[in-house]
Amino acid sequence: MHARIVRGAVRSAAIAAAVTGTLTWAPAATAQPSEPTPSAPTAPSKRPAPEAGSIAITKKDAAGDVLPGAAFLLLDATGQEAARGKTDGQGKLTFPDLTPGVYRLKETASGSPLHGVVADQDVIVTPGAPTDLAITDPFKAAKVLLQAKDDKTGKLLSGATVNIGTGRQTLLTLTTGAQGTATGELPVTSRESDFWVRQVKAPQGYDLYKPAKTVTTGPGAPVTVTITNAKTATTPKPDPSEKPTDKPTPKPDPSEKPTDKPTDSPSGRTRPTTADAATPDADSSPAPVAVATEEATPKAPDGSLAHTGADATPWLLGAGGLLVAVGSGALIAARRRKAAEPEQDSNGETS
Repeated sequence: MHARIVRGAVRSAAIAAAVTGTLTWAPAATAQPSEPTPSAPTAPSKRPAPEAGSIAITKKDAAGDVLPGAAFLLLDATGQEAARGKTDGQGKLTFPDLTPGVYRLKETASGSPLHGVVADQDVIVTPGAPTDLAITDPFKAAKVLLQAKDDKTGKLLSGATVNIGTGRQTLLTLTTGAQGTATGELPVTSRESDFWVRQVKAPQGYDLYKPAKTVTTGPGAPVTVTITNAKTATTPKPDPSEKPTDKPTPKPDPSEKPTDKPTDSPSGRTRPTTADAATPDADSSPAPVAVATEEATPKAPDGSLAHTGADATPWLLGAGGLLVAVGSGALIAARRRKAAEPEQDSNGETS
């Protein structure tokens, strides 16, 4: 369309020039675009990269000695490997040119048969400054084997409990099982350590082993602890099937009657029987009343059973008859004296 307008204008000018004989230049008409021409885009400005950081590791053991050959692995926030390496002869390792952020540090080997590895840990890397880490590897635990034995037969015993420690601290407690043994790991803090061993519970039927023992061991080293127990002394119980051999002393039969025969007293005198005491002699003089003494009652010999009431019956009957006879004799004698004496009157004369 624009070209068509230009051509039309040129044609008009040519025609006019031909008519007038004079050629005059006329400015050509131009068409303006309806839309503005877009400008070129501006390039974005670049941001400066953050300054890198680093991690510096120093590796030692619990005794303060450096540990060369310890291997480490460094993971970034996505879990991808960022670096790896081993400590040198001075126990040092550096991870340089790290993008600031949080990393995961893993120890894969301690480089020593006496040491273990530390747990994984997170490390923050800051821009432009090293992150220093001092890592201490623990000593490997000692391997303990506990045995409890009978002190006479050497038989292994179950149920024995033992504490093992150092100073005032108990580090390990073991109890023997059905096989009479127990195993455990004893933590150590040096290349050679002393530990005490105390039994706190004896096997059933045995006395407690009271003396304290001492054992010496080192990192990763096996050690055997043996405790001997003596059987508890017991008093033998009587056999219920056995019957006693001592027979009891027979008791006197109450149905037996006392005899009328005189018995000899301990002093050698003959005691009267009941029949003799009941018949007093009319011609006999009054006899003095007998006074009972300690000899009248015989003492029971040491070690014999006490006499019952049935044994004292003859003695009581004999004593009663004697008293009756003495009283009757005294009465008869008094009457005879009175009959033999002359009677006196009121004037004092004898008739």
